[in-house]
Amino acid sequence: MEAAAGTSSSGTAATPAATPSAPPAAERINGGQALIRSLELEGTDTIFGLPGGAILPVYDPILDSPIRHILVRHEQGAGHMAEGYAHATGRPGVAMVTSGPAATNIVTPLCDAYMDSVPMVCITGQVGTKSLGTDAFQEADTVGITRSVTKHNELVTLAADIPLKVRQAFHLATTGRPGPVLLDIPKDIVDPTNPRSAMEWVWPTDEEVAASLPGYKPTTTDAMAHARLLAP
Repeated sequence: MEAAAGTSSSGTAATPAATPSAPPAAERINGGQALIRSLELEGTDTIFGLPGGAILPVYDPILDSPIRHILVRHEQGAGHMAEGYAHATGRPGVAMVTSGPAATNIVTPLCDAYMDSVPMVCITGQVGTKSLGTDAFQEADTVGITRSVTKHNELVTLAADIPLKVRQAFHLATTGRPGPVLLDIPKDIVDPTNPRSAMEWVWPTDEEVAASLPGYKPTTTDAMAHARLLAP
């Protein structure tokens, strides 16, 4: 005799198959929020900076962040303060300035950090991606200008790339021979009113960071610790 529907052959009620649960929805945030959250996850507690037009959208998320922002009167001061922070704490200093003349003002501290092997992450604002190369107001070729005075620099053009680029920046700045790393951030990928800033939050793993830098094989993983041991 066939078992009735909903029962097993022994006459007991059949256990319904478990319905697979949907994966949790990815969190939607904007590029400015992603940048500040990435800095928090890298252990940043202080940013030395001077706000301006292109980088201004990144300043709103700082209001909700535990990161302390120290306002400077000149961008060169922000860079040198970040260097001093790195010397005093052994952690990378972070400086954040806007585009054009602000970015060129921080070249001297970048050169100093590069020559003295000081770990530093510099974030510069940039004109929107559609304005790149058009001689727009306060546009400068920041990546080209700073190429010779940074360990690595990069123009970030997608909001979704921000977490990975920040992880790469801190990894590069603190491993091997330490030095400054610069990330140039166009305004449209951090402006919450621009659709290009919308993204799904994903924090890359250590393995993903290493895989994204296939040619980088530092021989010293904690050069700052070795330097402290050798200090008088």
